[in-house]
Amino acid sequence: MPPVTRLPPRLPRALLAALLFVSSAAWSDVVSDVHTLMGRNNLAGALQVAQAAEAANPRDAQARFLIAVVLMEMQRNDEALAAFTRLSQEYPELPEPFNNLALLHVRAGRLELARQALESALRNDATHRASRANLGEVYLMLAVQTWEQAAAQGPLDQRLVRKLEAARALLKAVDTAPGSPAR
Repeated sequence: MPPVTRLPPRLPRALLAALLFVSSAAWSDVVSDVHTLMGRNNLAGALQVAQAAEAANPRDAQARFLIAVVLMEMQRNDEALAAFTRLSQEYPELPEPFNNLALLHVRAGRLELARQALESALRNDATHRASRANLGEVYLMLAVQTWEQAAAQGPLDQRLVRKLEAARALLKAVDTAPGSPAR
């Protein structure tokens, strides 16, 4: 399973290029078709193709993962969360479902759950770059959240104010940078 790219909502497109254990030409065609449909913003069509692949082989983790990715892109976050949770339980050795769970937790503002999911992904594969990069962003988000909580309790010293402003600027730059690398 490939990582879903970055924490911002443009996540799944880069993921399809390296999807799961791509081993057959037929599966490659499914991935290509879904990728093409997603690129054309035909998410309903992409979901239909992925669901047809699953119907042909209901135990296929690749098809189930692909469905979850499309659901995530469709902003059907609760369904995607349930699908990635099932995959992470059935295939706990794979980092990708945990990485995608983290992305959904970030979308919902559940940063601590996102951190836990990414740490699970890295326990499964310490070299999983997307999870490592996303964990860095989650730590930065947690730092901002913590410093904002401190600010709500009273004035901050200038050193901490500068850190908070820099962290906010960094998060904003990551979210808006054109051509930001897919992770």
